[in-house]
Amino acid sequence: MSEVDARATVGQAAGRGHVVAWGFWDWGSSAFNAVILTFVFSVYLTDKVGDDLPGGISPSAWLGWALGIAGLVVAVTAPVSGQWFDASAKRKRSLAVLTGLCIGSMTLMFFVHDDYHYLWLGLVLLGFGSAFFELAGVPYNAMLRQVSTPATVGRVSGFGWAMGYFGGIFLLLICYFGFISGSGDSRGLLGIPTDDGLNIRLVAIVAAVWFAAFALPVLFAVPELPRTDADPGAANAGFFGSYRVLVRDLRELWAADRRTAGFLIASAIFRDGLAGVFTFGAVLAVRVYDIADSDVLLFGIAANVVAALGAIVAGRFDDRGGPKIVIVVSLASMIICGLALLVVSGPLMFWIFGLLLTVFVGPAQSSARSFLARLAPPGREGQLFGLYTTTGRAVSFLAPTFFGLFVWFFDNDRAGIIGLTLVLALGLIALLPVRSPDPTAIAASPGANEQPN
Repeated sequence: MSEVDARATVGQAAGRGHVVAWGFWDWGSSAFNAVILTFVFSVYLTDKVGDDLPGGISPSAWLGWALGIAGLVVAVTAPVSGQWFDASAKRKRSLAVLTGLCIGSMTLMFFVHDDYHYLWLGLVLLGFGSAFFELAGVPYNAMLRQVSTPATVGRVSGFGWAMGYFGGIFLLLICYFGFISGSGDSRGLLGIPTDDGLNIRLVAIVAAVWFAAFALPVLFAVPELPRTDADPGAANAGFFGSYRVLVRDLRELWAADRRTAGFLIASAIFRDGLAGVFTFGAVLAVRVYDIADSDVLLFGIAANVVAALGAIVAGRFDDRGGPKIVIVVSLASMIICGLALLVVSGPLMFWIFGLLLTVFVGPAQSSARSFLARLAPPGREGQLFGLYTTTGRAVSFLAPTFFGLFVWFFDNDRAGIIGLTLVLALGLIALLPVRSPDPTAIAASPGANEQPN
């Protein structure tokens, strides 16, 4: 197969239709993240299926371990997987396979009955689904370079994040009002029986169909990555040889531009802080600010809406001034809002400052993706986004640990906010020395013309 100059792949499919098709994958993938992993199936698994589990280990602990194992697999394999996707010119095919495997795992969740004997099946499917979902994000994020130009990468990244937020909200509302709301033996507007967890098991099917339907456009609209000269030897290195290629490539990147390493470290820290905001937001809303349980979902919807709108607006600032300024302003604003939440009380103040805080989550996430896309040498985006996933996994303990430590030390749930803002501040401090990429430049590919060792 002939190789092309890797720079030719930048903006290869930057038409409006390509961008919309790419964004629909984000819209569809929220079915796994919001419905399966966060709000519906995981709760069903721990509260219903594992309710009568014998032994001294809780279903929640088993869930944590299952997801932890899946995360470890992702952390170890993501960089070399992304490296191989790019070098073998199978980025889109890999996205299709990994997405299909995730959807398959979601579909099989229908067979997880409300009986503790099925807990293990549910844990295995959730673990596999989580691993496939995160690995699918590597080639998907790498495609950002194909569907955008150096002048539009910020806007396109923001559009994708916003699609994910809105897709999750829309599907959650469908599932809640159609299958979950109400009380008694039948739930939702469709009157689905709750016996044997049927209503939740059907939600898993709906989520799988949703993901499948909205994942298809990108697979038809965006062309496959051509084989490039960006990473000699990576396509034929084999599994263990891929790690040797990875080490070689990291040395080249370190020698050519140390910003990449600096940004991967900084982004791993502040992205964990961003995740912590949503992870512990509902807990704080109820336990500290007296938000009614029934209003938590409303706040969650509002928070996702403002985060999505923030990502869309910030994308334009990203393209004009570069992604670093967007991230710095977002993190600084979140820290200020977090400090304000330490001293205010009551539902109204939480709504005001909580929404002000979350409006900056979308811009920080979106510009972090565009920052790395601008830094990545053309043809090696998958490798870099694989490392992005790995470094994020490596520090994913920070926000939960800091939150728990401050709650324990001060014996006050409100003190957990200090832990979250501290993680955001550490990420901001780590980011400040990292020089912003040129918004209009295309990074060079170090070692592109060298022969493999």
